[in-house]
Amino acid sequence: MIQENSRLPHLPGDDVTVIAGLPPTARLFKLPFELNALWNARQEKTVLDQLRQRLPDYKRTELPLALPEAAVLMPLIDDPEPRLILTVRSSTMPTHAGEVAFPGGKRDPGDKNLLMTALRESQEEVGLDPGYVDVLGQLSPLASRYGMKVTPFVGIVRPEAPLVAEPGEIETIFQVPLQFFLDEVPELSSPIDFFGRRFRIPSYYYEDKRIWGLTAFMILDLINHVYDANIEFEVTD
Repeated sequence: MIQENSRLPHLPGDDVTVIAGLPPTARLFKLPFELNALWNARQEKTVLDQLRQRLPDYKRTELPLALPEAAVLMPLIDDPEPRLILTVRSSTMPTHAGEVAFPGGKRDPGDKNLLMTALRESQEEVGLDPGYVDVLGQLSPLASRYGMKVTPFVGIVRPEAPLVAEPGEIETIFQVPLQFFLDEVPELSSPIDFFGRRFRIPSYYYEDKRIWGLTAFMILDLINHVYDANIEFEVTD
């Protein structure tokens, strides 16, 4: 617990306090603004640490459906305030036109595994070189409404990675702070039946964009496991 340890002589107008338990270089600062800023910064730095620590314990649930396979990358920028990279699909695309999605697509015959699919499609769609990505793991596959079995992979992206949208597939690339999803409770639809299961479809609204459906399911699956968000979207009763 952080405790006030002693008060040092100081000039009029200053409010300088020694805080026990902090490194020597961080023990002198003004209160309360600097204390709050330091505390928030320390909290933010633990978000990706927690992801790295807890994602390996994720227990995948198989999807016993004979569907064509696809994969997406859930790219998080390595930053004290990590951000998810998302796209808006081109309005000319045959599926998911104009919708928000993670970079990804259908598995090609030449892809030796689904991770290769996710990385290849991310490079094709947003110019993300796989050399900038540290893949931490994968989540459970989900069925799309277009009859695809989609497997998400979670990766940390170096902040200097250049991103360029492929105009034939991607209208725009944008980023959303991970903290947004940790703070917001999504709108949930009435239950629907889907491939023998019942779900409430989640929707987030960030600026002028709606993040919903499969993309929102993936985000919820991640934050439920890693950050104990406890937002239930599958109806089991």
